[in-house]
Amino acid sequence: MSTEPTSRMIYVTFQREGIHAYPAAATEPALADVAFLGAPHRHMFHFKVGISVVHNDRDIEFIQFKRWIEGLYGTGTLELNYKSCEMISEDLYAQISARYPGRTVSIDVSEDGENGAWLMWKA
Repeated sequence: MSTEPTSRMIYVTFQREGIHAYPAAATEPALADVAFLGAPHRHMFHFKVGISVVHNDRDIEFIQFKRWIEGLYGTGTLELNYKSCEMISEDLYAQISARYPGRTVSIDVSEDGENGAWLMWKA
């Protein structure tokens, strides 16, 4: 039995205030009980971003990785329009994979640390 891990990843976490809406909620009968989501509303979006590394001495230093990702969002409240947690993750992955190609990446985005989506891209 091997004592080597099957994967090796680091992760960073951060939060950003954002405003978005779910337009279909305002018109779809099946979503009538959450119709209020159709109007722009605020959340604290919680991010947990993981990326594969190749050794234990951090070929990606996580403080630098976190600062870079946070910098992608600028300052102030995120104006996310209609974007879901999944869409936010896909946009972020495009930036990460351009800078760090060929790596496994996981992105968890939640609304208020309560409900969200977790997406993973395998190297």
